[in-house]
Amino acid sequence: MRSAALALAAAGALLASAPVCAQTYDPSYPVCMHIYGPVGYFDCRYTSLEQCRFLAVGRAAACDANPYFAPKKLPRRWKRTG
Repeated sequence: MRSAALALAAAGALLASAPVCAQTYDPSYPVCMHIYGPVGYFDCRYTSLEQCRFLAVGRAAACDANPYFAPKKLPRRWKRTG
């Protein structure tokens, strides 16, 4: 009886959990290339729009600023004043 209740609770927990989606944008780089096609995806590994656009030539792709880019913060002693 106890094992049946445990199995039922485990099955309920599995069915109630929502699917998890992978993060589309890599927060390490400021520019992403959006590749279009049957399997479209984002390639976020570019440091400038010019670099991305150069590599996008001839492809069904567009370059955009990464909305989730998180620049590395400098330690307090390295910050500029004024």
